[in-house]
Amino acid sequence: MTVYHWVEMRTKMRILGFNAEAVKPMNEGAAAELGAELLGEAIIFVTACSCLMLEYRRHQAQQRRKETERRASWDAMRDEVGHLALALEALQAQVQAAPSQGALEELREQLQEVRFQLCARNPQPEPQATPVSEE
Repeated sequence: MTVYHWVEMRTKMRILGFNAEAVKPMNEGAAAELGAELLGEAIIFVTACSCLMLEYRRHQAQQRRKETERRASWDAMRDEVGHLALALEALQAQVQAAPSQGALEELREQLQEVRFQLCARNPQPEPQATPVSEE
């Protein structure tokens, strides 16, 4: 404590503009009180710094967890978009492979024409009524 007192007193004297050659030593009671005060302040300072460091680390861990969750969500959405793109391509291929409405109408007309031609060549005989015998 004597070194601390000596440095403190010399600094104060120089700031005030006095000659700081001879610094009187502290008595034992004052030195003990100053030591206790410095120790208490050091404990409070170390405790506060520890709390700040722990809070900083907790915040950093929380930020890393949020970033990981955001990346996982982004990857899941990107995968879902990929799956939807594949499904869209498959549906487009099905639509292109399906005949158009005009082609279906044309096929129906051709079918009716073929039926008409078949009916015209082979007229269907009318069913004959068979007499019912009376017994």
